[in-house]
Amino acid sequence: MDAVTPTRRGTPVDLDGRPIPLYSDSDFDGLAAAGRLAAATLDHVTPLVAPGVRTIDLDTAIEAFMRDHGGVPATVGYNGYRHASCISPNHVVNHGIPGDKRLRDGDIVNIDVTVILDGWYGDTSRMFLVGDRVPVKAKRLVDATWRAMTAGIAAVRPGATLGDVGYACQRVAEAEGFSAVHDFCGHGIGRVFHDAPQVMHVGAPGEGVVLEPGMVFTIEPMVNAGRAETKILVDGWTAVTRDRSLSAQFEHTVGVTEDGVRIFTLSPKDWHRPPYGA
Repeated sequence: MDAVTPTRRGTPVDLDGRPIPLYSDSDFDGLAAAGRLAAATLDHVTPLVAPGVRTIDLDTAIEAFMRDHGGVPATVGYNGYRHASCISPNHVVNHGIPGDKRLRDGDIVNIDVTVILDGWYGDTSRMFLVGDRVPVKAKRLVDATWRAMTAGIAAVRPGATLGDVGYACQRVAEAEGFSAVHDFCGHGIGRVFHDAPQVMHVGAPGEGVVLEPGMVFTIEPMVNAGRAETKILVDGWTAVTRDRSLSAQFEHTVGVTEDGVRIFTLSPKDWHRPPYGA
């Protein structure tokens, strides 16, 4: 879908000198609609995440739900990618490709979706606990990652910096003895899929881009049970932990408001933290 020029209140730039779009209140309404559909898509697929299910079947259900509700899966055709989601189990950090692999009892898995609705992008991901035999350490990793994301979101307000956001995420992850991934980051989003600024999930307080009302970006920490290092497989997409340790990720799309932060991708069913519906 062709990008359009966003509504701007000014022209802040990121550390690479790229302009950071600033969106209006009416733009936020469009972003909220797209974010709600993305979140509703994850709500829809949640009951299907179970031992024995193929990841390609989850992807098929995701694409059908998006299209049935007026959306378009942003990842289909993106740089040659063919699927409506990324599904990343266990030691896969992100960008796992749906296929014939079946989920197993005891797995943890991230499902990441991005939808385009009326030209606006909504991007979100959640972790899922598969079956009844998920190890205690895996559950701790998932919960710590959720808390890292929420800590990063809580740091968002005008005058704060992206360094504050990254530090908040990193501090939670490392306090549990886990590692925050450095190799991937969040990103600006709005009328285009990936925009300025880059949002690292490690950092130092007070450093980096100063946040202004109207900025929109994702916060999506990836946390490894072992070391932080990752590698990309020969398919060119799938990133895994170098030491084969488990990895987890959560993601929300957020906007900076005059007095804080607005989350665009909250679950309509209030399924925010696994186990969902418990």
